[in-house]
Amino acid sequence: MIQDIIIAMLWSISPFGEAKVGIPYAIFNEVNIYVAFLICFGANILVYPLMLFFLDSINKYFLKWRFYKKSALYVARKAKFGAKKNVTKYGFWGLLIFVMLPVPGTGVYAGTIATYLFMLDRKQAFMANTIGIFLSCAIVWGMTIATIQGLDQ
Repeated sequence: MIQDIIIAMLWSISPFGEAKVGIPYAIFNEVNIYVAFLICFGANILVYPLMLFFLDSINKYFLKWRFYKKSALYVARKAKFGAKKNVTKYGFWGLLIFVMLPVPGTGVYAGTIATYLFMLDRKQAFMANTIGIFLSCAIVWGMTIATIQGLDQ
């Protein structure tokens, strides 16, 4: 069980799924549904400060390498294109909805990159990301529980 919790946490901080994968993984591996929600939500929140630290401090050193720079620009363009309309028009609420959508390409990684690129107020962006993550987790959590209940019948 501890191993499943750790794997769920790792999925939740991974850019390849975030809590959208961590929560179902935990629940399908019989972790308590409330523990699964809290652990994955908490791990997903950690992405915001870690990503901002990376973007502020470490990113500039990696930009010297052509492969990294090319990849970083690709990711930045995708995040900027996906979030630009909502974030520039609606600000806090646009970022919150962008992070909340439980679909690939949205989430706290893209929300943090949008925060960095659009130079948004970081405290306000943290709140938008946190609320968006919570709502996204609640959607995924509810859908996962409903799926399991449907499979059991």
